[in-house]
Amino acid sequence: MTTLEVRDLRCAYDGQPVLDNLCLATHPGEVLALIGPNGAGKTTLLRALARLLRPCRGTVLLAGQDLWRLSPRSTARRLALAPQTNGATWPLTVEQAVALGRAPHRGWLLPLSAADQEATERALQQVGLQGLRDRLVTELSGGEQRRVILARTLAQEPEVLLLDEPTAHLDLKYQTEILELMRDLAHRDGLTVIVTLHDLAQAALCADRLALLDNGRLQATGIPSEVLTPELLQQAYGVPVSVSRHPVYDTLLVVPLLNLKKAPYVRLPVPHQCPRPYPGTAQHYL
Repeated sequence: MTTLEVRDLRCAYDGQPVLDNLCLATHPGEVLALIGPNGAGKTTLLRALARLLRPCRGTVLLAGQDLWRLSPRSTARRLALAPQTNGATWPLTVEQAVALGRAPHRGWLLPLSAADQEATERALQQVGLQGLRDRLVTELSGGEQRRVILARTLAQEPEVLLLDEPTAHLDLKYQTEILELMRDLAHRDGLTVIVTLHDLAQAALCADRLALLDNGRLQATGIPSEVLTPELLQQAYGVPVSVSRHPVYDTLLVVPLLNLKKAPYVRLPVPHQCPRPYPGTAQHYL
């Protein structure tokens, strides 16, 4: 399978550095989670890995080859990005939108082959969209559109899968299914999976390795127990945290420590224990 490596990467927008001096290597069969505060450079790194943002300095290597020396079509056959949003405005059905993932293999105008149809159907099943195949994408909820984006990415049949906040806007059921799918694609099918996550508990539960970014630099990388330490997290996020063990999986749980002196917790009486309704409620004025 395909490896992805970053050497001395520097990226900027309008001359302002966003990533600097970043070195990172990924391996087939693993889930690598990019974590860090807002503005740390996680999405920018994904865009650079996906050949959407040319680095100012450094190299991105796909299977040992400079990513920018490969053709876009050759890259898209091996690497796929599922962005956070799609801005879907075309009146395509879900099935048609997912089938667009086959474009690197067949072109834009050729009809779908049997292999294309099989890959499209498999992607719909993997994210639970079979029942919505004939719905217009523009009629879907935000969470459903997120699943369409992921299904289209899976229809590309990539060897490297880049996911930007894949569980955002999803309910617990689909969050669980997407996290399980991520692990299966890496551990069972041998894909290289790189994912950005804000939920540190999800990162600890599903990722084999973590990369902690802050201010455009890689602060730490390693297995979750090496990266999710109170010291590293407080330095990156700017708040003290408590790190404990999950009662079921024995993975790490990270909880921010609130400053209760600033916002004291006031325990309100339970309604059924009150002799009369709370002031301000409808019953109070009856």
